[in-house]
Amino acid sequence: MIRFRSLSFAVALSLLAAGSSLVLTPHTALAQDSGAAPAVTEPAPVEAPEAPQSQPETAAPVAPPAAAPVAAPPQRDEQIVAAERRVEEARARLTGLREQVEKNLQEDGVLADLKVQSDALVREALAITVDLRPRIDAIQGRLTELGAPPAEGQPGESASVADERSRLNAARAEVNALTGQAEDLSIEAKTLSDRISDTRRALFTSRLLEHTDINGSVLQDALQSFSADVARVQRSITSWLSFVFKFKALPLAIAVFLSMALASLILFVEYRLFGRINRRDPTIEAPSYLSRFSVAFFSTILPSLALSFFLASTYFLLDTFNVLRTDIAPIVASVFALIGLVFFVMAISRAVLAPAAPHWRLVKLSNKGARDLSIAIFLMALVNGLDYVVSVMNETYSSPVVLTVMRSFASSVVIGLLLFFVSFLRPVLAETGDPSVRGRPWPRAVSITLRIVGAVLILAAAIGYVGLARFLATQIVLTGAVLATMYIGILTGKAISAPNQFGETRVGRFIGRRFRLSAVGLDQSGIGAGLVIYAFALVTGIPLILMSWGFQPRDLQLWLFNLFTEINVGTIRISIFGILGGVLLFVGGLVVTRWFQKWLDGNVMARSHIDGGVRNSVKTGVGYLGTGIAGIIGISAAGIDLSSLALVAGALSLGIGFGLQNIVSNFVSGLILLVERPFKVGDHVITGVNEGIVKRISVRATEIETFRRQSIIVPNSELINAPLGNWTHRNRMQRSEVPVSVAYDADPQEVIDVLLAVVNERSDVLRNPEPHVEFLRFGASSLDFELRFHLADIADGLRVRNEVRIEILRRFRARDIVMPYPHQDVMLHIQEQDRQALVRRKARADDRPEVSEELSPAPDDDKLLP
Repeated sequence: MIRFRSLSFAVALSLLAAGSSLVLTPHTALAQDSGAAPAVTEPAPVEAPEAPQSQPETAAPVAPPAAAPVAAPPQRDEQIVAAERRVEEARARLTGLREQVEKNLQEDGVLADLKVQSDALVREALAITVDLRPRIDAIQGRLTELGAPPAEGQPGESASVADERSRLNAARAEVNALTGQAEDLSIEAKTLSDRISDTRRALFTSRLLEHTDINGSVLQDALQSFSADVARVQRSITSWLSFVFKFKALPLAIAVFLSMALASLILFVEYRLFGRINRRDPTIEAPSYLSRFSVAFFSTILPSLALSFFLASTYFLLDTFNVLRTDIAPIVASVFALIGLVFFVMAISRAVLAPAAPHWRLVKLSNKGARDLSIAIFLMALVNGLDYVVSVMNETYSSPVVLTVMRSFASSVVIGLLLFFVSFLRPVLAETGDPSVRGRPWPRAVSITLRIVGAVLILAAAIGYVGLARFLATQIVLTGAVLATMYIGILTGKAISAPNQFGETRVGRFIGRRFRLSAVGLDQSGIGAGLVIYAFALVTGIPLILMSWGFQPRDLQLWLFNLFTEINVGTIRISIFGILGGVLLFVGGLVVTRWFQKWLDGNVMARSHIDGGVRNSVKTGVGYLGTGIAGIIGISAAGIDLSSLALVAGALSLGIGFGLQNIVSNFVSGLILLVERPFKVGDHVITGVNEGIVKRISVRATEIETFRRQSIIVPNSELINAPLGNWTHRNRMQRSEVPVSVAYDADPQEVIDVLLAVVNERSDVLRNPEPHVEFLRFGASSLDFELRFHLADIADGLRVRNEVRIEILRRFRARDIVMPYPHQDVMLHIQEQDRQALVRRKARADDRPEVSEELSPAPDDDKLLP
């Protein structure tokens, strides 16, 4: 029967060992070197000295000639010998792994460890080939220096050259053979790793869909086995307790004392450091959205982590003092896991539902509905935890399979019935909004979903798919609790990183006071705090979900190791460590470049009295050169092959040659604008006949919005090659001018005093630079002045100038200072006869009686035409 992983003690241990090393411990070699003598190159024959032709018979006997000394075999390359040893050790390890796989085809945990070792063996075999590559390159280079051997008929080469060539050829053959053997080993190890993965996948599927008949005989056998197991477990625990109190009383007392001391320390630290952020304040009747979510998240995570650490430490102390027996240790670990599971589920339930604190509740539920849901969630967690404890006992004491089947059947049916019960509750908050009033039923979709899930659990267990039903029941409790915690954490991070929200929290106010941060700095700190909460929720929740779905801790360890050491993107292999190293090298190169720029400009060129323009050009060139070198070094350190960029460069060259000059020019100009930043988004710029606010800067064009809300798309090359005015390049300060004209009879000093008084009374006018009045000129009919003052923000210019003009006009009228305007006199030159005609016409008009008609119907003969 399948044994699914719950939130077991391994979870607590994984939380405790989160900072431990991920380095895999290599297995000891299973076999030593075979001891076969390696082939050596035949030494050159040594010529013996010629024997004398004859000796007189009366001569003393001649001692036999000494045997010719045998030449010692040439010294072998130590690197090749070491590589041979590594290959033999790897081959022996691979053989051992195959044997262990065959013996443990039904043990998922053991197979997970063997897969990790197989993957490590693949990397080790590849490392052998990589280490031998410089040696084969050196041998090939030396053979190239020696040249080709003389052909037939050509003079022979010297004996030393021939010996060296023979030795190099033999070494090259050995290296090639070792490289081939290492590559074969890596392929075989990868095949074994894939086989383990397939075996584990098939094992999981077969156990999940395993069918068992559920009938009366199975129930009767389960009851008999249960009574026998209960008696056996009782005897085992009783004997253990008797042994502990007789022979391990002192170690037990020490372990308990240290555990209690550690628990007190954890509670004290948790209260002192996080007491204010994970407890609800009952005096607050309407807590904010941010406060509710942050308290819910931290009141779930912090106590759960503290309890997990305490349980892990307690188990470690009991095991260290040899208090736990081999048959008792798994039971104690399962009981600790039960405690941690129930505590964690109840913590998230209290955080979300808040049965006793309706103002802090995260969902719209009534008080009775929140209490009923809390009880149901507690019962489901308790049933799931007890099922896990009993499964550990069954595995420890090798209980019959029928007992395991009925245990899983009972737990699945109970959780299904609890879901049915929850679907008929009325927990939704009433329309009046009063949580004390009886609530409304679930929405139809929610109630139907709960009933379907409960029916699936009961039906799957009833027809014999007990493993599937138990797996689904476990995921409803564990995965649901972890997902709820992750969701609350993500919402908390989102709320904290919202604009101007972090400063409203207790932690934000403390950080602001401690580090004297401004409002902007505190807001930026809120973004960082939100990202940290995001990362914490994901890094903590995802491994727990994967482990509850059956993945082993070694699987997570291997994935994490591969994530940080090797990421394959096509044919490119990069790693997070390599990327971080490349970024650090690039930043270091920039720092060195900036320091060298300042040193070169402030010491070498300044003391040499070089022209300022030349100094700026050299400084800029050094900056570009250093940035380019730092970028190349950083990209290479990140594992990106720069030779792969040759294809891109060739394509760009071809495109430029076929008429993409303007596009490339705009592209390069956009890069220059993004690097040099002569203007940025939001700046007030003037280019040609266009004036407006920069809205967007891309690599091809820049979008400028005029004050008439017209968007103008300007190619970047025009902004580079043409003059560009930027009102807000360095800062947003602007000088404003208000021209004023007065009559000639006005006192100029009085006018100047009035103008200065107007601007000096305004708080939005800067005092440095000081406001100033310029007497411009003697006009045709007025004295012309100009009031000049500076504003901190150019956006306030129109408003301030309008208000200043209105105030100037009001004060001039109060002081009778006249603001003249040009007068135009019209002079009419009329001839005498025309004048007489006008006089006669006026006399007739005076003598004519009044009539109703405004105009005389008779023709006007006296009208003067020009």
